[in-house]
Amino acid sequence: MNPNERAELEGLAKEIRKLAIEMIGTLGVGHIGGAMSIADALAVLYGKHLTAYPVDPRASNRDRLVLSKGHAGPALYAVLAAKGFFPREWLSTLNKGGTNLPSHCDRNRTPGIDMTTGSLGQGLSAACGIASALRMDGNSATVFAIIGDGESDEGQNWEAAMFASQAKLANLIAFTDYNRAQIDGTTDEIVSLGELSAKWAAFGWNAIDVDGHDVAALDQAIERGKAQTDRPTMIVMHTVKGKGCSFCEGQVSSHNMPVTMEMAAQAIAALGA
Repeated sequence: MNPNERAELEGLAKEIRKLAIEMIGTLGVGHIGGAMSIADALAVLYGKHLTAYPVDPRASNRDRLVLSKGHAGPALYAVLAAKGFFPREWLSTLNKGGTNLPSHCDRNRTPGIDMTTGSLGQGLSAACGIASALRMDGNSATVFAIIGDGESDEGQNWEAAMFASQAKLANLIAFTDYNRAQIDGTTDEIVSLGELSAKWAAFGWNAIDVDGHDVAALDQAIERGKAQTDRPTMIVMHTVKGKGCSFCEGQVSSHNMPVTMEMAAQAIAALGA
């Protein structure tokens, strides 16, 4: 990755964070921690790898994204707005009456959302189904999925893992947001995930560990996933909950927290130009 490309993707990640912080501040409360920790991955996907069409969000040849941790929707809304899928003015309506941007992703409400999510543990199964259907149709699109480490406690994820490996879904590239914090505490306190990439490798996936805040490393990991021809890929992103947000970085309590406009303004200013 050349310096200009890195700067562009890092700039997009910063914009995602700023827009997400502002919209949550406007609402007064939100799932800010998990939105911040996936900003870099979304920047790399929408800035380079994911084929999508703002003027035709349901184009059959588009790549699909399933944000299984649907509570991180503000980060996805931010990048979709930045890419022109809908007017930026919508961002101020987050989770308010009549909005097209509910707290959790809804494919029937928001242009660019491919799967309604928020019932944790189900998104990866949906991604497997989409990937299987695309392959049956001879469609070469890639399915990307982002799951949380907290929802990885749920058994349905591991049923999906077995199916995807058995079906050799090489058109599926998933990410785990391994920020080691969930709603009730740290993942080690609740149910330790241990050597997570080793678990995915044992299930037959192409498992890759990566710094989830390094856009160049994420880019390389996605390239490795695309090069696979006989198995799905899981990119385990080692991240920090609330990354880049001055008032909540590294805090377990940032899963869902009150955010005032004063807090939001200070955090946005801290991110810089």
